[in-house]
Amino acid sequence: MSSNTAQSGLAPRNGSVNRKSKLSAQTTRTFFWLLIPSVILLVLIHGYPLFYAGVQATHDGNLIETGNFVGAENFTTVLSSAAFWKAAQFTVWFTVVGVFGSWLVGLGLALLLRTKIPAGSTFKVLLLLPWVVPIVVSSTSWSWLVSTPDSLIPSIFRNLGLGTPLFLADPTLAAITVCIFKVWVSFPFMMMMISAALASVDGSVYEAASMDGATRFQQFSQITLPLIARSTYISWILMTIFCVNDFPTIYLLTGGGPVDATTSLVVLAYRTVFQDFATGPGVAIAFLMTLTLVVISVILYRQIRKSSVE
Repeated sequence: MSSNTAQSGLAPRNGSVNRKSKLSAQTTRTFFWLLIPSVILLVLIHGYPLFYAGVQATHDGNLIETGNFVGAENFTTVLSSAAFWKAAQFTVWFTVVGVFGSWLVGLGLALLLRTKIPAGSTFKVLLLLPWVVPIVVSSTSWSWLVSTPDSLIPSIFRNLGLGTPLFLADPTLAAITVCIFKVWVSFPFMMMMISAALASVDGSVYEAASMDGATRFQQFSQITLPLIARSTYISWILMTIFCVNDFPTIYLLTGGGPVDATTSLVVLAYRTVFQDFATGPGVAIAFLMTLTLVVISVILYRQIRKSSVE
């Protein structure tokens, strides 16, 4: 009798569990069929160009003809080229300065905006202008400031008795100018990312730390940085991708010169394909860039997961 009662008592539970599992299976199937059109569309939009680019990277064709199959010869040609490694070296410096320079400036301004300053909202809007203004306008403005000996900034140096620096004619100065320009147009993005992360930090944490005798630097290093670590790594990933793939910032300001001092990998790939009409090596450069970005993104993504666990 008791066993029958127990079985009858368990029956509704098993029935409800079965109904829930059926509903869950139906929901999964529904989501699957709803996702299928989007997946097919993404494959058509991104898959075919990627496949065709792979075909071009393994052939010796041009913009009109595919050419003959050469296998990995384009990759070996690119990797043995001095121009490739020179462009890779500048790309590394350009990316490092662009990522960490814009992050430091953005972090400083985001912390400043958390304080009570006069006309803080207006000041924040003005700080967004380098990011909002089209890159063509920004590059034209910077070119007007530094391109010729009679430009504004060289004239200021000359009047101060510091000579007349040719910012876009000297290879070293041109590379420095391009990197500073990248920081200028990128720091508002970092500032917004960090400001959003700081807004989610509870102010009581800092009050408790102050009561425990923590200094401002200790609060910054042990509270602020760890709490915004997730957003920091995400911004680093995005900015790394932006810097490596940044074509207009460099090309509009210097065109990759002088003497290829500011030629990045993306500029070199463009020249190889559209000026030298060597499609295979140019696409091979793009594939190597993509592989590098994937590796960097994976490393930083692991750091995001670690920061989330902590």
